[in-house]
Amino acid sequence: MPGKNIDNNGISEPGLDAREEKLLKRKEKLDALEAGLKAREKELAAKESRRKQIVLRLPESLWSEIARWAEDDFRSINGQIEYLLTKSVRERK
Repeated sequence: MPGKNIDNNGISEPGLDAREEKLLKRKEKLDALEAGLKAREKELAAKESRRKQIVLRLPESLWSEIARWAEDDFRSINGQIEYLLTKSVRERK
């Protein structure tokens, strides 16, 4: 029976309905928090996906070295350059 909590003997337990109601309210709060977190993650992902484009002129020898390194790390050349720049910025902080 929904709304009535009955033990194995078919007897309603006092206080069980109140505890269930309290748990349902806590679950609703958790669901709301989770929805907020998911929205925030989506917002952050959208910000991260925006990219600025730049023109970068490199000597051919440096380009070749980066290309080899990128291949070793299973990255694109652009991905390798971004990785190196990100790493440098983190180390600077």
